[in-house]
Amino acid sequence: MLPHQTARLRFREMTGADLDAMSLMLGDPDVMTYYPAPKTRDEAAVWIEWNQANYARHGYGLWIVETHDGDFVGDCGLTWQQVNGRSELEVGYHIRSDLQGRGYGTEAALACLDFARDVVGVGLLVAIIHPNNAASRRVAEHLGMRALEDDTGGPAVRTVMGVELG
Repeated sequence: MLPHQTARLRFREMTGADLDAMSLMLGDPDVMTYYPAPKTRDEAAVWIEWNQANYARHGYGLWIVETHDGDFVGDCGLTWQQVNGRSELEVGYHIRSDLQGRGYGTEAALACLDFARDVVGVGLLVAIIHPNNAASRRVAEHLGMRALEDDTGGPAVRTVMGVELG
């Protein structure tokens, strides 16, 4: 099962055929500014495999986001993450740097929020954001999220934003 398509976007599961597009996006220093480093091609392949395992285990993960014409936009979806020692369902998103600022991240994330509420049935959806990532924070705010806490369990402090779905 996938999120409903939006006015401009559709979703599909990642496959090995997405390696070129994913490695370009995840290897882009602008897209990965708030990660420890851009990902290598091999790390992008592991990213795809991780999401395929999530589809098999949970029925969801990060999906490929593309226009209705099939142009690659990025990835967006739902993954379980550790936040201060507990599991939380996170909506995550990456948009190609040349397409950022056009509302694609918000549009895709809203469809994933609906999926989390209507299909997964969780009561809380979070976004884990680097404190300096204003663009991701704006996307989260458009989803109705507010700052909940700081996650101090990883290598860097991250802001946890969330919205109640119940």
